[in-house]
Amino acid sequence: MFHSRLRSFSRLVISLTLAASLASLAGGAKAQDKRQNTPGEFDFYVLSLSWSPSFCEEAAERGGRSQMQCSGRPYAFVVHGLWPQYENGFPEYCQRPAPRLNRSIVSSMLDLMPAPGLIFNEWDKHGTCSGLADRSYFETIRKARAAIKIPAEYLDLSQAKTVAPGDVEEAFIKANPGLSSAAVSVTCNRTRLSEVRICLSKDLQFRACDEIDRRACRRDQVTMPPIRGG
Repeated sequence: MFHSRLRSFSRLVISLTLAASLASLAGGAKAQDKRQNTPGEFDFYVLSLSWSPSFCEEAAERGGRSQMQCSGRPYAFVVHGLWPQYENGFPEYCQRPAPRLNRSIVSSMLDLMPAPGLIFNEWDKHGTCSGLADRSYFETIRKARAAIKIPAEYLDLSQAKTVAPGDVEEAFIKANPGLSSAAVSVTCNRTRLSEVRICLSKDLQFRACDEIDRRACRRDQVTMPPIRGG
């Protein structure tokens, strides 16, 4: 009798676990935007500005090949990408294979995105979701970057600086009239500031983005390594 009840109990646990798993999968599918990966159908952009010195220190620690942006010109904030977003989630790789990117476009973007591999990847993963032709997409990146003023204290950082992520946000808000805390977030890794992400409407106006804000760095302080080269 005991063993019979134990078997029945085990079957019940398995059934409940399976039901929970199926519900979770159904919930995940329901959470996916119905426009998923349809080019041009999204809600807003995220302009991601990477703190290049952090990227270069991490690349050196991984023992990777020296990147173009980690030697030569002294890079501060560089464009990581301009990413189409849904209110929840985001599209990616909306055309497979992606239309071939003209190398003249790559060359023209190196002042903002100093790594050819990055430019190709951003087009394949994000640009194809914008609904724009390649040249128009990268022109939009340039316009978005031109709309953002980098705070003066981060233009020529010659020594490592310990910062509170909230203070970096405030510096960007102060330097960019109309930008609010709901439209900008700072990301970090374990010790370093990684990126500043700014949410923009399709016509490149500041707009709130709750999901991006929820992914912000939660550390009290992080380091900004100094700008390299010169």
